[in-house]
Amino acid sequence: MASGNAIRGSRVGAGPMGEAERGDAAPRFWISYFCSNGHETRPSFAEDGTVTAPEFWDCPRCGLPAGQDPEAPPAPPRNEPYKTHLAYVRERRTIADGEAILAEALDKLRSTGRPY
Repeated sequence: MASGNAIRGSRVGAGPMGEAERGDAAPRFWISYFCSNGHETRPSFAEDGTVTAPEFWDCPRCGLPAGQDPEAPPAPPRNEPYKTHLAYVRERRTIADGEAILAEALDKLRSTGRPY
């Protein structure tokens, strides 16, 4: 059932909404970006002389990087696999270092006289 209230959803003192209320739009230019999935994105930039368009733009459809050359879009980023704690340790220490640390820890444990 409609209540018949003509100003429903607006606030007191609100005027008409439109371009005249917001002012003139800045001049714009559009650049096409292409991702490796074939999507085209055309963001707009202000044409005030200080704005330079970025070389790459993230595709809003798939999230891959997009470039301005449709024939050679940027390659998708390579995701590194998850590393375990042991993989990080092996980057910092050699096998010989690990064996020396293990031997030192076992000697310390054996000197306490407690069973493992």
